[in-house]
Amino acid sequence: MVAPKKGKNASAQSKPGRSLALILIAIVALTGGMFLSGHTTPRLGIDLAGGTSITLRAVPEAGQESAINKTNMDTAVEIMNRRVNGLGVSEAEVQTQGDRNIIVNIPKGMNSKEAREQVGTTAKLYFRPVVATELSGAAAPGSPSPSATGGASDKATDKATDKATDNASDKATDKDKASSSPSGSSSASASPQGRAASDALKADPSPSAKASDGTSPSPGTSASGDDATTKLQAQYAALDCTDEAARAKAGDGAKPGDSTVACGQNAQGQWQKYILGPAEVDGTDVDKAEAVFNTQTAAGWTVTMEFTDKGAEKFASITGKLAKNQSPQNQFAIVLDNEVVSDPYVSQALTGGNAEISGNFDQEEAQGLSNMLSYGALPLTFKEDSVTTVTAALGGEQLRAGLIAGAIGLALVVIYLLVYYRGLSFIAVASLLVSAGLTYVIMSLLGPTIGFALNLPAVCGAIVAIGITADSFIVYFERVRDEIREGRSLRPSVERAWPRARRTILVSDFVSFLAAAVLFIVTVGKVQGFAFTLGLTTLLDVVVVFLFTKPLLTLMARRKFFASGHKWSGLDPKSLGAKPPLRRSHRPSRPAGPVDPKEA
Repeated sequence: MVAPKKGKNASAQSKPGRSLALILIAIVALTGGMFLSGHTTPRLGIDLAGGTSITLRAVPEAGQESAINKTNMDTAVEIMNRRVNGLGVSEAEVQTQGDRNIIVNIPKGMNSKEAREQVGTTAKLYFRPVVATELSGAAAPGSPSPSATGGASDKATDKATDKATDNASDKATDKDKASSSPSGSSSASASPQGRAASDALKADPSPSAKASDGTSPSPGTSASGDDATTKLQAQYAALDCTDEAARAKAGDGAKPGDSTVACGQNAQGQWQKYILGPAEVDGTDVDKAEAVFNTQTAAGWTVTMEFTDKGAEKFASITGKLAKNQSPQNQFAIVLDNEVVSDPYVSQALTGGNAEISGNFDQEEAQGLSNMLSYGALPLTFKEDSVTTVTAALGGEQLRAGLIAGAIGLALVVIYLLVYYRGLSFIAVASLLVSAGLTYVIMSLLGPTIGFALNLPAVCGAIVAIGITADSFIVYFERVRDEIREGRSLRPSVERAWPRARRTILVSDFVSFLAAAVLFIVTVGKVQGFAFTLGLTTLLDVVVVFLFTKPLLTLMARRKFFASGHKWSGLDPKSLGAKPPLRRSHRPSRPAGPVDPKEA
């Protein structure tokens, strides 16, 4: 008798222990990663954990009332949403309210102060030539200030203040590391190929970098001193940058084409004041900004900038002009939201279209500044109207109600499986537990990695996934039972049923995942949480069915309880109405007695 050849599927499933070992290793690795990371619970959204709600009001600049329109408001919402949400699943909500208000809901667990800076800042970046600078509160303009010598470069912003209007400058700190130069100059640079390529643009290390006498005409003004110049010099003389209120008002109302006054902080933590010329380059000329850890020098974290073609031309033009001047008028100030964050000097025209801001950045500071510059300036100016704390009481009650409903639904599914599938229900329940465990661990890990936060719609998505997962088990079980009804024994039935069940499961899960993906793309806010959870659990359903449910059923089919068709196994041929086994036809045996010669 020739033994039948083993089919490809049978051969592949002859060692189901491999698949079970693989998923066990994955579960152990993910669980270990969860405990090592210290995030053993999923991060909760604002409706479950509470948080901060910020109301921002758009305020028009002088003569620009028409700028507050639906297009600009929608653009502002989009930029703010990208700033605080990253990949879009951190559950910070940004939405308009009325025609000039934007509501930002920040879940508990996010850095609310940093988030307020991210959403509220206009991130207006300008490169302005330095006309004069000195220590604020020092001698009057015109007298030398040794403390300002070279130390005016690469300003650190005031990190101590808690005002939301200190926005980007709190995090975009450019605290300079003093060099061995007696003047204590910093190591900031910007060069055609970056810091490593050239030291052409850096903080002035020479003792000659003293304060200007304040009488030098700003670019675009005459030396005779007209009313505008006189007013600017008066503002400069009266400006006290050690006063927080004065710093906030410095440069208010100045247009990009105007000369202005500004404040910045030097490496010693002292406040400098400046007269700055008209902006020669602005933030829209920056094509890309990125936080980079510079391993070639001691600069540490830096922010690299790449200019657009037009911006590169402007940058080359202004650096070429400044290189001909004496200090401090060979410096330009990098001004972010009316505050000087750096004022390197120029010794030659920089034509490469690249620049680098360096100093004693840590990673968070460098990424904060690059984030602001990458996402660009808001089209409108916003003021905080209110900041309120949101409690999780209502969300907690809804969560409890949802979990109770989910538990009831899960209990009904288990009861159905026990009644209808009996012994097979053990495999189904074990698969549900594995799926639930993987979902929990992955959600816990996604919180710190991509900012995923579990909100009420996401919980609903997880509950809906129970039905999707149970449906996959039922499809496979019914295929196996159909094979038994055809008169086959259990082990071949398990293998023959798998290809057909697999196709059905994959098609069903693909449709669910496609729906979740489309919903995630076309929606925002909490609905994205539902779509993300639904898509995640759908993918996990495929993993669990292929690597756990099928191999486990293959192993169980080798046990006598299932293989013999015990009435409590759920695979009893008699209760399933199985047909008699299909056998080859044989000639009927002859009865005993004499043989008819005609039949011989």
